[in-house]
Amino acid sequence: MTNKSYVMWNNKGGVGKSTITFHIASAYAEQNPDRDVVVIDMCPQANVSSMLMGGGRESEDALQDLISKPEPQTIVGYITAETLTGNADINQFITRVSSINSNLSENLYLVSGDGNLELIAPLLSQRAGATPLSSADNPWIKIHTIIKNLTEKRVIEERPCTYFIDTNPSFAIYTQLAIVGGQELLVPVNADDSSIFAITGLFNLIWGSTEIHPVYGKYTFAEKAKDHGLSLPKISYLLGNRFTQKIGAANAFKALSDEAIGRMFTEYEDDPNKFENRGATIRTKDDFEHAYSVELRDFNSAGVVAANQGIPLSKMTKHTYEVYGMKIQVSKEQRELCKKAIDYLVAKL
Repeated sequence: MTNKSYVMWNNKGGVGKSTITFHIASAYAEQNPDRDVVVIDMCPQANVSSMLMGGGRESEDALQDLISKPEPQTIVGYITAETLTGNADINQFITRVSSINSNLSENLYLVSGDGNLELIAPLLSQRAGATPLSSADNPWIKIHTIIKNLTEKRVIEERPCTYFIDTNPSFAIYTQLAIVGGQELLVPVNADDSSIFAITGLFNLIWGSTEIHPVYGKYTFAEKAKDHGLSLPKISYLLGNRFTQKIGAANAFKALSDEAIGRMFTEYEDDPNKFENRGATIRTKDDFEHAYSVELRDFNSAGVVAANQGIPLSKMTKHTYEVYGMKIQVSKEQRELCKKAIDYLVAKL
């Protein structure tokens, strides 16, 4: 068996990237005990790292311990070591999250997020833009494939890995590294206008616009990726997150979700090679929706509890949880609907 890698990205904030990554990764690890599952947190806010390490104040302390080491046991530590040596050892930078959060499976690991990603971003850009020393030297590719090369490594040589890469909505260089690192791209969207507009932005940023700016066009990631022949991820699924948020406005939300799917279908018609090949004939928007769209439930209070205490849906068996001194109720029906949606997606990956 070979390694797999999925990157979660949309250039709009608040669409649930970190929450979805937490739930997918924890469920995937439970359901695939023969694989090691590694979450790479490429967001300086380190939200998914916090969830995986148990949430709340305790996770802040655990995260700070990783960041404060002389050689940080974080994504910044890994990127630094890989940049300097070209052969960083993954086992020096991962954390087995069950050692901190007993709610999670023993085959689930984390390359922790780190706020210092923002600080090293200019240095990465500088190195990527350096003048090649020879015809065999390609600084831009060396930097942009750091995470891609990481996803080809294994925690234990005999066990294949599945990587889930969480991201920041910005298109900073560390986000570019994250996107290149994924074989498949998962795109979460909300049923709102800004999510729909962001779909166009996503395609323009990764693959470029149809009209290249005469001055700035050659400096874009998309054009440089083309020039260097860089392999980019295929879109795997459009994840409809929070589509059921306002039941009273169901028709309005359905219209917005249909528009989001329609925008994606238009891009598919323009170039199906940007999408994972499903082996099915896609002629209509309905065909596309069936093949490439998965609707998730709004996590509501289950999401609050997961973020605060790092509890996956499979372990969320109580009706009431305490979050910062407040009693939070999680209905059994809501929890089961959320779990069913996540399990459905995980089975497709």
